[in-house]
Amino acid sequence: MVRVGLTGNIGSGKTTICRLFETLGAPVYFADEKGKQYLETAEVAKEIEARFGREYLGKDGLPIRRKLAELVFSDKEKLHELNALIHPKVQMDFEKWAATHNEQRYVIMEAAILFETARYKDFDKIILVTAPEEIRIQRVCKRDNVSEKDVVARMKNQWDEKRKIPLADFVIQNDEKELVMPQIKKIHKKLIDFSAAQKNPSS
Repeated sequence: MVRVGLTGNIGSGKTTICRLFETLGAPVYFADEKGKQYLETAEVAKEIEARFGREYLGKDGLPIRRKLAELVFSDKEKLHELNALIHPKVQMDFEKWAATHNEQRYVIMEAAILFETARYKDFDKIILVTAPEEIRIQRVCKRDNVSEKDVVARMKNQWDEKRKIPLADFVIQNDEKELVMPQIKKIHKKLIDFSAAQKNPSS
C-alpha cells in the first residue's frame, strides 16, 4: 500500500481536493480534523493549562480554540509546543487507521504542515495543492469569519509555496481557473500504476 501525504498552505482547498479523491475510491485520513478532536480531550486540556495557563480553557474545561489560535499563531515557539503535543497522537491514530486499509492501492493523509515538520519524508508520495495568495486569503476570511490580518499571521507559520513545489511529487493548481478533477484523475492513475509497480517490481 502506497502512503500519500496531501498538503497545501492555508486556504489552498486541501479538504475539497481530498473529497474529490474519495469519489475515486481513495481512503483519506483528515489529520487536521483529528487534531482538533484531540484538542478537545481532557488529557490535552490539562497539558494546555500547564503550558499556557488556565485562561485558555473555557468553563467546560476545554480549550478555547480561537483564543489559543491567537496565541500560537503569533508565537512560533508556542505553536511548536502545541504541535508537539498533538502531532504524535495524530500519527499514532493514522498508523492504526492505515493498518485497516491494507487492501487499498494507496491511502492519503491530509495535513497542513507536512513540509514544515519534515513529516513529508515519511510518505511514498506527496501531493501539494496550490492557489494564489489573494484567493487563499479570501477563502479563509469567508470560511473562518476572521480578518485578513489574522489570516496573514497564520500564513507566516507556513513555508512559501515556492519552497514546497520542488519537494512535491505532484502539484494540483486550485486557482479557480484550471479544472481540478482532470488533475486529480491523472494523479490517481499514476498512484495506481506506482502501487502496481511496487507490488510487482520485475514487471
